[in-house]
Amino acid sequence: MYRMRRWSVNNARWLKKAYDIVEILLVKVSPVLNRVGYSRIEKPLSMIEKTSKKFLFDSKSCGQCILGATGMSCPMNCPKSIRNGPCGGVRADGSCEVDPSMECVWVLAWEGNQRLVSSNYPIQRVQPAVDNRLVNHSAWLREVRLKENRTITGTHP
Repeated sequence: MYRMRRWSVNNARWLKKAYDIVEILLVKVSPVLNRVGYSRIEKPLSMIEKTSKKFLFDSKSCGQCILGATGMSCPMNCPKSIRNGPCGGVRADGSCEVDPSMECVWVLAWEGNQRLVSSNYPIQRVQPAVDNRLVNHSAWLREVRLKENRTITGTHP
């Protein structure tokens, strides 16, 4: 899995574009998703999401995906489950303090973020703590519902 993590970070630019396209498509079909019912779609879509993200990003299926803000490096791979940056125990060679055989996920996240086209650095935004009630639920569907609510209420992130 470490090899795929590195590959995903090295290819962060086009993976982020593909990720954004999936999200755009899901938002476009959201009226259909609403009619069918999110509860019916949740399980099959979360299985597709879980399988693809596990392979590409070694995702832990937290249900609150922030891959787009972390250079396509899943921060939940941190042995300390730190979601907002390195713990301060990153070794000089970029390896993890807890598991020296792996690169710090936050070093990878910074590298991946540098490959993204965006001029702002979303990696520098403080992320909310993980809501464990959302683990193993579809982050894609969650984003669609959040975007629908923003559209209805006229609010922005």
